[in-house]
Amino acid sequence: IPTNVISITDGQIFLQSDLFNANQRPAVDVGVSVSRVGGAAQVKSMKKVSGTLKLELAQYRDMQAFAMFASDLDAASRQQLTRGARLMELLKQGQYSPFPIENQVVSIWAGTNGYLDEVPVEDINRFETEFLEHLKHKSSILTTLAQTNVMDDDTAEALKTAIVAFKKGFFGEGDNRLVGAGHEEHEAISEGDVDQEKIVKQKR
Repeated sequence: IPTNVISITDGQIFLQSDLFNANQRPAVDVGVSVSRVGGAAQVKSMKKVSGTLKLELAQYRDMQAFAMFASDLDAASRQQLTRGARLMELLKQGQYSPFPIENQVVSIWAGTNGYLDEVPVEDINRFETEFLEHLKHKSSILTTLAQTNVMDDDTAEALKTAIVAFKKGFFGEGDNRLVGAGHEEHEAISEGDVDQEKIVKQKR
């Protein structure tokens, strides 16, 4: 983008066709898009939780390009890819689907603080939707954020407690399998039950 164009604007949103083709909607390139008033226009809670977002996404894009040619990545590089992929999922938004600012704050907070790192990428959207519904009905966190626009230590601690508890139910206690739509749990059948079932079938 020519610098003389940047100098006469208050900023620009730069879209990338490769992001669009990769089903990233809106296909905003956060590394190139800039705003002179962005920080000043943000509420305090958003400004606090999104401080590292642009840097993490930029590192993810760089590492993503590098990973195409690297056969072996160290733990830190794999972590960048893991975190970045989930942040990209969080930034997807359906057409004509406005997202309340307090919901945005919670989602970005969860992503940038690593609470989504172990959630499979394909389940990020479901996790986000169900967690926000959980907060809406089980706590006053969203209401507090909407009213105060401040992410203070008490709110952050309440969010931490809420998401840790929610993840136990989402994953299933002591299990790495997700529980929910398409991920139903089944009770283990004991050896005695199996033998009993065989007897019943033989009688039939």
